Amino acid sequence: MYAQVNGMGLFGMNAFKVTAEIITGRGQPAFDIVGLGDAAVQESKMRIKGALSGVGISIGGQRLTVNLAPADVRKSGSMYDFTIIAAILSVNNIISDELDDCAFLGEVSLGGALVYTNGVLSMAIEAKNSGIKKLFVPIENAREASVVDGLEVYGVSDIAALIDHFSGQKLIPREPVYRADPALTLLEDFSDVKGQPLAKRALEVAAAGFHNVLLIGPPGTGKSMISKRIPSILPPMSFEESIETTGIYSIAGQLDRKNPMITQRPFRAVSHTASAVGLIGGGSVPKPGEISLAHNGVLFLDELPEFDRRTLETLRQPLEDGVITISRAQGSVSYPCDIMLVAAMNPCPCGNFGNPRGHCTCSEKMIQSYLGKISRPVLDRIDIQVEMPQLGYDEISSSKPGESGEKVRERVMKAREIQKERFKGTGIRSNSKIPASALHSMCRMEDDAKKLIAGCFDKMGLSARAYDRILKVARTCADLAGSEIIRKKDIASAINFRSLDRKYWSHND
Repeated sequence: MYAQVNGMGLFGMNAFKVTAEIITGRGQPAFDIVGLGDAAVQESKMRIKGALSGVGISIGGQRLTVNLAPADVRKSGSMYDFTIIAAILSVNNIISDELDDCAFLGEVSLGGALVYTNGVLSMAIEAKNSGIKKLFVPIENAREASVVDGLEVYGVSDIAALIDHFSGQKLIPREPVYRADPALTLLEDFSDVKGQPLAKRALEVAAAGFHNVLLIGPPGTGKSMISKRIPSILPPMSFEESIETTGIYSIAGQLDRKNPMITQRPFRAVSHTASAVGLIGGGSVPKPGEISLAHNGVLFLDELPEFDRRTLETLRQPLEDGVITISRAQGSVSYPCDIMLVAAMNPCPCGNFGNPRGHCTCSEKMIQSYLGKISRPVLDRIDIQVEMPQLGYDEISSSKPGESGEKVRERVMKAREIQKERFKGTGIRSNSKIPASALHSMCRMEDDAKKLIAGCFDKMGLSARAYDRILKVARTCADLAGSEIIRKKDIASAINFRSLDRKYWSHND
């Protein structure tokens, strides 16, 4: 007897269709699984035997051979349990229906219950693209999989429920299509921030062009507070962005099972104790790190010089490319990481260097050693640098509310609409991602603007990357003003946002 049943596999974010081919034959009882399965796949034999015995089905006297095709692709994880069980039920004619348009995926417990499985969204999307019409998943994953339009999703509690469904005794209801409530989370508002007009303007520009930002200032100036409020001024996520980000959280096992759709832009605050693997991802079976969990949102690194320098250096290429690639013996995994990096730091170990209201106790050597933990290549990838001075009493005690995040967001969204029209058909999402080859055509300047940036290039010792980033920030400043041409004042603002590395890091060059 021969049967085959569809399943899905996953490596990183790359989902692929798997076919469980099964054959029963004469001879000594055996249960073999072939097709490059890892230890978790081989261990599934014991889980499957236990699950089937729980519904009165014994396969101990059968000779079963299961091939997980394609046989040249390594299979890892426990999501093949349900696929193999469905194949066994089919080959034994317990399920007699045609299953060509169905797929089964999920881990099964010894008692026969289906267990929540990570990465179901990515596999559901690929199942639809592969022509699958009906997807059977653990009941706790059903809402997550139902996000995919055009796919019938059935949440299965246990093996007995599956048998009852196909025998017609008790049909499993189709999971209704999940639609997220965009107002699930109340964001902290920009109006809470006292004073700091330059920082507010810098973050508005950063939000409009999705630029990386570095905030420098003494302790207590509100660097962390204002950073946490950046999501309130970012544009709402598109459906495509939500699907991308939700897929990453699904693989990482960090989805809310009741509301399995990321609709708010992520804000990931990372401690300086984080390792390189925690930040960029990794492991024997590579999992996404914080930089990927922040995809389409904000990655916040507080106390930037306290991070291990080698850990910070791992950010260089992902910040440039928007993708992190992790290579292992079994293959390479790529996770998207199109993020807005926001970093905060004190100007010295004690925090009072250059603070007129405080006294710095650090020696020049201590200050240079502290600042030297951040390399020039990392600094070059930060578009906007802004100093946040200590506030005076009048600013702190003022009861006058600041401008609301909603008003700032309106301006940001208008600038994003201009960019959307400019980049139509190019795959570019924001000004920060304009490739060098398109800078001259997309960043046209008036003559005075050209003269200003030409004069500053040698005077400031700008690198080619710093020059490109100044143009991109100036492009965003012009978009916020509704100007198609980059003006002199836009270049001046962008250069001003790049001046702190001259002040703090000139001795480290």
